[in-house]
Amino acid sequence: MRREEEAQAALEAALAENKRLRAEIEQLKDALTGHSAPVPESASGDSGAVRCRPSAEISEVTPPADKAAKVALFRSLFRGREDVYAERWRMKDGNWGYRPAGLKNWEAVLASKPEDRKKVDRQTRTLYPLTDEVIRLHLSGKKTVGIYPLLLDEPCWLLAADFDKATWQEDALAYVATSRRLGLSAYLERSRSGNGGHVWSFFERPLPAAMARKVGCAILTQTMEARHHLGLDSYDRFFPNQDTLPKGGFGNLIALPLQWMPRQEDKSVFVDDSLCPYPDQWQLLASVRRVPVDQVDWIVNDATRRGQVLGVRASVSDAYSEEEPWTLPPSRKRTETPIQGPFPKSIEIVRSNLDFVPKDGLPEAMLNRIIRLAAFQNPDFYKTQAMRLSTWDKPRIISYAEEFAQHVALPRGCLQDVSGLLTEYGIRVSIRDERCIGQPIDVKFQGVLHDEQAEAVRQALRHDEGVLCAPTAFGKTVVASKLIAERGVSTLVLVHRRQLLDQWRERLAVFLDLPTKTIGQIAGGKVSRTGCVDNGPASELAAERRSEGLCRRIRAGNC
Repeated sequence: MRREEEAQAALEAALAENKRLRAEIEQLKDALTGHSAPVPESASGDSGAVRCRPSAEISEVTPPADKAAKVALFRSLFRGREDVYAERWRMKDGNWGYRPAGLKNWEAVLASKPEDRKKVDRQTRTLYPLTDEVIRLHLSGKKTVGIYPLLLDEPCWLLAADFDKATWQEDALAYVATSRRLGLSAYLERSRSGNGGHVWSFFERPLPAAMARKVGCAILTQTMEARHHLGLDSYDRFFPNQDTLPKGGFGNLIALPLQWMPRQEDKSVFVDDSLCPYPDQWQLLASVRRVPVDQVDWIVNDATRRGQVLGVRASVSDAYSEEEPWTLPPSRKRTETPIQGPFPKSIEIVRSNLDFVPKDGLPEAMLNRIIRLAAFQNPDFYKTQAMRLSTWDKPRIISYAEEFAQHVALPRGCLQDVSGLLTEYGIRVSIRDERCIGQPIDVKFQGVLHDEQAEAVRQALRHDEGVLCAPTAFGKTVVASKLIAERGVSTLVLVHRRQLLDQWRERLAVFLDLPTKTIGQIAGGKVSRTGCVDNGPASELAAERRSEGLCRRIRAGNC
C-alpha cells in the first residue's frame, strides 16, 4: 500500500512539473511572438509522425467508447444547419469544390432558359439533411463534408478563424494565445491541405452571429497589437463570415475536421502549441471547454468601449458602421491604448508616390497603429449586408497601406496623421522629398471664375495636396483648369467613369486653349501620353499598376 501511495505521489509530482513546464513554454512562445521572432523549427515545422503528450487536463477525460458515441460527440461540437450540408466534389476543370448536397431536378432545369437554370436549380432541388450516417461517412473517409454555421434565425454554435498565409503557424498560435489570455478556449486544427489552420471556439449555447464575429474581431485586433503581419484581410476569414443570412443563400461553409484520408497524413487534425497532433483526437474533443456566453459579452462590451472590435475608423457615412454611438465619448473620438516602447529617437519619412515609414526600431503595436491609419470600414459591405445580399468579394475593411521589407507605405494624405502619431511618442520626424516634380508646361487659363470658384482656387494653391469637395454644377472642371495653369506642371487627370473621359478632354482643351490632340489619353489599352496634360479612368489605371512602364508614365505627372 505504501509503495502504491509513493508511486501515486511521484506521478502527481511529475504531472505538476509537466504542467509547469508547458506553461513556461507558452510564456516563452508568447514572448517570441511579441518580438516577431520565428518559432524554432522543431516547434513550427511539419511534425510528421511526432505525437504530443496530452496535458493532465486532457488525460483525465475518458474518450467516447464506440462509434455512435464519437458521432454524437462530434455533432455536439461541430453544429450548424441540420437541414442542409455541403459535400466536396470534383469540378469539370479538375479542381475540387464544395456544393450543397442534394438531388437536382433535371427536368425542371433543362426545361428552363439557359440564363435561368441556376435560379431554377436552387428553387427545385431537394437538399439532403445532415444525419449521423453522413457524419459517419465523413469520419470513415467515404465523404468529405462541410457545414453551414449560420443557422436560419442567424445564431451560431461556434466560431472558426482561418489562417492560410505563409506564416499561418505563428499567426494561428498568436491568435490562440490571445484567446486564452481573454479566458476563451480555442483549439487549432491543421487544415486538409496542411498549409493552413483553423482555430475553433465552441459556445455553451448559440449566440447571434454578429456577437460571435465581434468577439473574434476583438481577439484579432488585440493579436495584431503584437503581430501586425496578420493583415486586415484576416477580418474576412471567420466562419460564419456574415452577421445575417443572405437571401436565398446559406452563408459560407467550413469543412469539418477529422476526415479519415487526410488524417492519415496528420492533416485535418487538432494540434497542440508545438503543432504536434494530439495522440487521441477523441479524448481532446471530449475535454473541450465551451465558452460561456457572459464571457463573450464581457469581451465584446470591453472591446466596444475601447474601440477595439475592428480598431479602424468608420467611413465618412457611418450609417452602416459597426460602431455603437452610445459608447462614444462626447468628442466622438476614443482614447487609444498607450503603446509600450522603446522607440527610436528620430525617423525619416520618404515622400514619393507614397509616404514610406521605416520599420526599424518601431514596436509591433506602433506598426499596427500606423497601418490602421490608412484603413476604414467599407460602407459598401455593410450596405450590402443590411440588404441581405451576398457579401462575397466585398472586404469588411478597406486598407490602402502597403508593406515592404523595410518600410510601411501609406497614401500621401496620411502624412499629417502618421507624423502626429510618431510625435506623440516623442519621435522626431524628418521628411525627405523624393516626389517627381513633373515637367514645366506653358498653358494659360481662358475663362472667368465666379467668387466661390476663385476662393476655392486660392485655398487649393496654399497646399501641395488636398481634396476639393463641391456640389454638382459648381464648376470643378473650371477650377481644375485654373489650378493646372497656375501650377504650370505636367498633369494627369483621373476620372471614375469612362463617360467623363471625353467631357474632361473637351473642357480642358477649351479652358487651357489647347488642341484636343495635345491632351493625352490612357484608356482601353491605348496609351497616347503627351507629357503635358493626360487623362484616364482611375479603375483601368489601378488594374494595370503592375505594369512598370505604365507606373513610370503615371509618376511623371502631377497625380
